[in-house]
Amino acid sequence: MKAEKAYTKAIEQANENIADVKARGANALGGDALEFLDNVLTPEEKLESDLRVALIGEIIKARQERGISQKKLEEISGVRQPIIARMESGTACPQLATVLKILAPLGKTLAVVPIETQE
Repeated sequence: MKAEKAYTKAIEQANENIADVKARGANALGGDALEFLDNVLTPEEKLESDLRVALIGEIIKARQERGISQKKLEEISGVRQPIIARMESGTACPQLATVLKILAPLGKTLAVVPIETQE
């Protein structure tokens, strides 16, 4: 549980740091790195990355809201805890079947919905 709190805090801090860098623009240390990533990644890659981050974030949130440890999620989903840990840390990109196995015991599923377009 302590590691989960540390992970959540680290994610929050990273998001705050990114928002700060974006707000300060070129005057911020690291501003060039964000601009570099914006120039390197295609719009499709950015959308894919954002979707992956959002999906994993929802899985972590659902697990924590239910007070389920990664080990308990292993027991109820059949997905090994190290795989869950790598998925949650972003070091692995799970297969769809794995995501579905994890979502079901959390009372969640995936839905295919239209992509909102920005005009």
